[in-house]
Amino acid sequence: MKRRTLLAGSAALAATATPLVASIPAEAAGPTKIVLWHAMTALLADSLNTLCTRFNAAQTAYVVTPVYKGGYPDVMTATIAAFRAGQAPHIAQIFEVGTGSMLAAGKAIKEVWQLSKETGVKLDPKNYIPSVRGYYGLADGRMAGMPFNSSTAVMWYSKDAFEKAGLDPEKPPATWPEVVAAARAIKEKNAADIPMITSWPSWIQFEQYSALHNIPFASEADGFDGLGAKLEVNSKAHVKHVQRLLDMSKEGTFKYAGRDNIPDPLLVGGKAGIAFNSSGMRGDLTKSAKFKWGEAYLPYDPAIIKTPLNSIIGGAALWSMTAPHRTEAEYKGVAEFFAFLAQPQNDAFWHQKTGYVPVTLAGFAESQKDGFYKANPGADLPVKQLERGHVTKYSRGLRLGRLPEIRNIIEEELEKALQGQQNAQTAMDNAVERSNKVLRAFQRAVKA
Repeated sequence: MKRRTLLAGSAALAATATPLVASIPAEAAGPTKIVLWHAMTALLADSLNTLCTRFNAAQTAYVVTPVYKGGYPDVMTATIAAFRAGQAPHIAQIFEVGTGSMLAAGKAIKEVWQLSKETGVKLDPKNYIPSVRGYYGLADGRMAGMPFNSSTAVMWYSKDAFEKAGLDPEKPPATWPEVVAAARAIKEKNAADIPMITSWPSWIQFEQYSALHNIPFASEADGFDGLGAKLEVNSKAHVKHVQRLLDMSKEGTFKYAGRDNIPDPLLVGGKAGIAFNSSGMRGDLTKSAKFKWGEAYLPYDPAIIKTPLNSIIGGAALWSMTAPHRTEAEYKGVAEFFAFLAQPQNDAFWHQKTGYVPVTLAGFAESQKDGFYKANPGADLPVKQLERGHVTKYSRGLRLGRLPEIRNIIEEELEKALQGQQNAQTAMDNAVERSNKVLRAFQRAVKA
C-alpha cells in the first residue's frame, strides 16, 4: 500500500543527509532544463501542459518539462525516493495534506521565500489570497510551498429536488439547522433518492467545519506553532456536529456514502438533494449533470459563531526540490516559472479552464474583468468564501504530519458511530487518542 511508504517518507527526507547518486548537471549550452512532476490527468494535464508551453515560448533561458507520476500519493512517494537517490525533480506537486511532511523534510526542499531571496526573483506572498498563502506559509507569513491548484469545499444542491420539496431553489440553506430542515423536507416529499451526502468527510465535516467556526482542529494553532500539536476534535462543538450527522443518518436524511470522492457519482447523477463536495466539481456538473443544480456556501452553526470565517483549501502546491550539483540557473528557472504562474492572465487561465480557484488576487480580478463570472454564475462563490472574514490561527489551514493517516482514523471512528458501535463522544475521543499517537510518532521521527 503506497500510503505506508508515504507516511514514513517525510521523515526519511529529513534524515537523508548525503544522497546516494548525483543528479545530472544542467547543460552547459542551451536552455536550462526544469522537470516538474505532477498528478494531473485529462483536462487538468492538458491545461498544465499549455502553461508549460507558454512559459517555454515566452523566453529562451529555460525549458520546463511536465511529467505525470501518478496520483498525489504516487508523486510524493516517487519524490521521496528520487531525493534519497540524489535525483529529485526540480519541482514536485504535493497535495495539501502533505504540507506538514514537506516542511519537516529539511534540506530536501528550498522554501519559496528562500528561493526568491537567493535568485532575486520576486515571489510576493501578499499577491495571494490570504487563506491560500496561509496554508502553505510559515507562522511569520513567509511562503514555503508555491500555491497552484487550490479548491475549497462548498454545498451543492439540486434545484429540481428543492422545487419538488417546496423549497426555494434560489435560497439555499445558510445554517446547519436550515440544512437539517431542508433535508427533512426533501425526504418527506421524496424529492431525491438521498436527502444529504458528503464527500471527503474529514476534510469537509471536521477540517472545514473547524475553520468556519474558528475552533481548533488541533492545538499549537492547528500545528503551525510546533510539532507537539494534539488533536482537539473531541470538543463540545465537534461532538455536537457528529451527533447531528448521527441523528440525520438515523432519521434517513443523511447517507454516509464512503470516504474521499466515492460519493461523487451520487452528486453528478442527481441522486442527492444536498451534497458537500469540492468546488472543483463544477466542471463535472457542467459537463454531465442532467438536472438543475446550485452552488452555495458551506453552512454554519449560529449557536457557535454568528458570522462564519473563511473556508480552507484543498488541492496541491508546487515545491522546489534540492539535489546535488543543482545549479543556480536551475533554481532561478524554478523561481521564474513560479513567477510566471502567478501572472494574472496565467492564474486566470488555469482557474477558468480547470475549475480550481484563482490563487492570486490579481487572477481573480482578471477573471472578473474577462466577464467569466457573468457567463458562469456562481463560479466566484468559492473565492468569496475563501476571502470571507479574516484569517485566524484556526482558519488558515492545518500543519500536521501524517495528516492522510489522521483523516483515515477520524473516518474510521465516525463510521463505527454511524454503525451504532459507539456514541459521538466516544468516537471523537478515540479519534483523538489514536491520532495523537500518530502525531507523536511523527514528532519523534522528525527529531531523530
